[in-house]
Amino acid sequence: MARKKGYPEHANHERWLVSYADFITLMFAFFVVMFASSQTDKGKAHQVSESVKKALEQNQFASAIAGILGGTADDKGKGNAMMRGPGGARTGSEEPKTPAKVAELLPSQKFLNESLKKEIETGKVQVHMSSRGLVVSLREAAFFSPGDDTISAPAYPTIGKIAETIRQLPNPVRLEGHTDSVPIHNSRFRSNWELSAARSIAMLELLNGRFEIPRQKLAVVGYAETAPVDTNETAEGRARNRRVDIVILNQSGLTAESPQAASKPSPFAEGKR
Repeated sequence: MARKKGYPEHANHERWLVSYADFITLMFAFFVVMFASSQTDKGKAHQVSESVKKALEQNQFASAIAGILGGTADDKGKGNAMMRGPGGARTGSEEPKTPAKVAELLPSQKFLNESLKKEIETGKVQVHMSSRGLVVSLREAAFFSPGDDTISAPAYPTIGKIAETIRQLPNPVRLEGHTDSVPIHNSRFRSNWELSAARSIAMLELLNGRFEIPRQKLAVVGYAETAPVDTNETAEGRARNRRVDIVILNQSGLTAESPQAASKPSPFAEGKR
């Protein structure tokens, strides 16, 4: 049908509302997404806040930071990450050594007191606890000939009982030879130093060869007459001083340098038995 002439075309002035509505819809969707994201971030932030609060309450914050940075923390929470961080210098050329494992020795002392009851009563062996560890003293007269480092065969069963205890423990063991103050000079040994060291070595060879105690677990020391447990002015005192001590070390004993440094006097010196 032909448009009638004389009437102007009607202009639609409300078309902009369509575009505006689309824009508002997009903005609404945008802010909904942003709001949802912010709620997730709040949840994470709350978790982080709780973790930091817990670390501070348990005094773990400084150590945690030190672990991340690769350093250590002092009592003020300050670390030394430069010492261990990437490219940092080390204080030493070697990594720290893992401390040797040690076990409680009181049960072993009780066991040896029971299993060596006869030897203890006859004065051949003495068992006591010192600050260095468990000490088993073997009197020369029962285990060695005078001036010699050969262990008497009849003494093997006694040493076997001690070896069984050593085998059950992770603790290191020191074999310490001692003499009296009377100088020795025979065809084999030129001094008491050589004799005391030789007896320690003989004990090591027996424990390792016959009783299968690992050599890595044993150390030998010769003290000659420098660590007496009794006077050297009497024959009885000198007899107590001539001995081999098997020392099963505790944690303190691992760093001990000598019997005088940390141990209390042997019960051999406490009186006649």
